[in-house]
Amino acid sequence: MATDNMCPTKPEPTLSFTQGLIVGQLSVILLLAAFIKFFIFGDPPSPEVTASIRATERRSRTLAHRQSLLTLRTQNTRQTRPGPDKKKSSVLRNPPTLTIGSILNKTYYNVDSHQPESLDWFNVLVAQTIAQFRSDAQHDDAILNSLTNALNGTSRPDFLDEIKVTELTLGEDFPIFSNCRIIPVDEDGLSLETRNGSGIPGGQGGAAGARAKLLEGTRLQARMDVDLSDMITLAIETKLLLNYPKRLTAMLPVALAVSVVRFSGTLSISFIPSNPSQSTPTMMTFSFLDDYRLDFSIRSLVGSRSRLQDVPKIAQLVEARLHRWFDERAVEPRFQEIALPSMWPRMKNTRGTGDEGLDGLAPASVGMGMGKGREVPNNLHEEASQEVQAESSAAGASARPELNYDALRYRRIRAQEDDTRTGSFSMPGSLPDMDLNLQS
Repeated sequence: MATDNMCPTKPEPTLSFTQGLIVGQLSVILLLAAFIKFFIFGDPPSPEVTASIRATERRSRTLAHRQSLLTLRTQNTRQTRPGPDKKKSSVLRNPPTLTIGSILNKTYYNVDSHQPESLDWFNVLVAQTIAQFRSDAQHDDAILNSLTNALNGTSRPDFLDEIKVTELTLGEDFPIFSNCRIIPVDEDGLSLETRNGSGIPGGQGGAAGARAKLLEGTRLQARMDVDLSDMITLAIETKLLLNYPKRLTAMLPVALAVSVVRFSGTLSISFIPSNPSQSTPTMMTFSFLDDYRLDFSIRSLVGSRSRLQDVPKIAQLVEARLHRWFDERAVEPRFQEIALPSMWPRMKNTRGTGDEGLDGLAPASVGMGMGKGREVPNNLHEEASQEVQAESSAAGASARPELNYDALRYRRIRAQEDDTRTGSFSMPGSLPDMDLNLQS
């Protein structure tokens, strides 16, 4: 009976509390080591593989956008709303209706057989503009201050300290534009080959009519290849802030340098005509096709004492973010618009040798006269007082012949005396060669 009332013995644990704690810590350390080795310090894919993957994604996105446009498009899309009837002047004659086909015929440009242009002259103009921009950036810190203000704007997150620009290189080479060609596109920016699948028909007779009908409602687009191999660098440094459980619990210094080493792609430029009924100006649109190539060189440095240099995962994240930023702004189907000013000649925009106006006075002389405007009344008072004193001292008829009639202030008096002697008087505002005889 005594043995039956005894409690059963509990099995003793195989591991003690200390041993379990050690095993748990080791498992956490192994997981962290595996994460750091394969996720942070893992070998990134080659640039060619990465570029091919990105190009495939962009191409699929572009094709999906085009397919959606072709599906939703109807025959009467984007009909212009009739504006209010305004009385037009009969002086300005209405020109004949200008179409894309007539523009191509009058400029002797055949989109099917015209050879692409090299754009050497355009490369020289662009190079001069970029060289002047780089020269201006060296004289003042305008571009540096603008970058600093943009990086430290309201969009900067709370876990980042102040961002400082440590290096800025604007490069030494220039972009090369080549292989420029003109193609007709529709109102959505799609080429006619994409819309119809078989290009623009050519030939004579009925084919010419089909060609003219096909060009209706289209606009011209210039496409050119762009290639740039340079080293444009922007280096910054900041600190990662840990604000939990209290503010500034820990800080981690981070330095990052991003360099653009190569860019190649196809630039498309077109013009959207103005719409007087909607008061919209003429717009110039530009974008890049989805087959571009953009290569970066990214260097990173994390930590203060024990530093981690050139972490591959940081480079991948920064490069992916830059590609996304560029795709969302200037890669088809997205584009940038620039409003163009009026092309009519304006007098305020006229410049010439020495920047002289029509009256022959330079702006410096005009500015000098305006700057001394307050001194003019005092000079007039002094000159008037001197004239009064001179005339009072020279009073008398006998002294009149001795006066210097070549002086400016006596020419009017001499002319009046001559008119009085001759008895003729000229009335202001009268007809030419009409004198009044005052002799009685």
